[in-house]
Amino acid sequence: MIARRAEAAGIATKVGNHSFRATGITAYLKNGGSLENAAVMANHSSTRTTQLYDRRPDDVTLDEVERVMI
Repeated sequence: MIARRAEAAGIATKVGNHSFRATGITAYLKNGGSLENAAVMANHSSTRTTQLYDRRPDDVTLDEVERVMI
């Protein structure tokens, strides 16, 4: 259902329930939530599983990009 709705909305990126899970966990952690509480809310038995959904490391700042010198 999620994939069909995304396609109908014109979203070409593959989207599924795990996309929403990752978005929710990442937003919670960015706003000061703890990894332990995120694991409980996501019903994960291990915080290591919750860390797989944490997309904060994907954020690249302009400062980081400017470090690349050729």
